Amino acid sequence: MAPLDQTTIVPFLADIFERRGGEEYLGEPVTMAQHMLQGATLAERQGLREEVIVAALLHDIGHFTSEFGTYHPDDTQDRHHEDAGAEVLGDFFPTVVTDCVRYHVAAKRYLCATRPSYFERLSAASVHTLALQGGPMDAKEVAAFEANPNVQDIITVRYLDEAGKDPDLETPAFSHFASMVQRVVDGFVEKTTKRA
Repeated sequence: MAPLDQTTIVPFLADIFERRGGEEYLGEPVTMAQHMLQGATLAERQGLREEVIVAALLHDIGHFTSEFGTYHPDDTQDRHHEDAGAEVLGDFFPTVVTDCVRYHVAAKRYLCATRPSYFERLSAASVHTLALQGGPMDAKEVAAFEANPNVQDIITVRYLDEAGKDPDLETPAFSHFASMVQRVVDGFVEKTTKRA
């Protein structure tokens, strides 16, 4: 595959949604694409910033790009899809997007540690992965997580992640969000280029 750039990253992501979006999502009643599109759709309906909508759309992209492969209910160790996703997006998206991708798993651990009622809203698959991902954070991990300047957006995307598992929620296709994704990419690349 040719190296990705500002003009090819969005078609690359669209192609992943097209080719692999129908795959099972961690034993949930929605597919991978439905899950991510639902998060983005809910974010858009709430009038959230474009960067947060895009983060919700792409938060699980690492399930498709990780060399560790996708999650399976029989897994006995974490596959770190959050890191894989952030690595793929890192050259093209602002830190708020990549932080939401990289730390959406940490946000689950954080919320389980700091808001006990959050655990009750987790699906069976999410409870299983929580154990693989280290369980609720300890006090030191909580303090480090809260120090992230994007912590509120990361938590927002985490809640959208949990909400995006509704088999009856219809969403637009990736193409609906493509121009928004491109705007976020263009804004980041232009800002980065000016700094250089």
